[in-house]
Amino acid sequence: MTLTVAYHGGTRYDITSGAHRIVTDQPVEDGGQDAGMSPVELFVGSIASCVGYFVGRYCDRHHISTKGLSIEAEWTIAEQLHRVGQVALAIHLPHRLTAEQGERLLKVAHGCTVHQSIAVPAGVEISLNSQHRQAGQ
Repeated sequence: MTLTVAYHGGTRYDITSGAHRIVTDQPVEDGGQDAGMSPVELFVGSIASCVGYFVGRYCDRHHISTKGLSIEAEWTIAEQLHRVGQVALAIHLPHRLTAEQGERLLKVAHGCTVHQSIAVPAGVEISLNSQHRQAGQ
């Protein structure tokens, strides 16, 4: 699986995957034009939307209405190793669930692919594939 990130000036980068495109940028106060979510917002949104997908699928399988389903995400930034330090997700489902359904739903939510990719960190390899190499290299 692949996607491409292309620079579009300033602090804007567009992510393209197949026929889909997402614009990322920085807020004006951080030197951007606020043309899209920041990469951190996209990261947190990715976790929240993945949890939403898994919860929605659980609800569909168990004939629980998904009307009104939403996921609220809050996060903090850690400064020692500058990164997202904590993400808190709140699943809002305006329908009553039994204690057993709620417990199973949370278990399913914790199993979402993006959450699991953080819980058991994915390996990330970064390489430089420059066409303009310095002489002697």
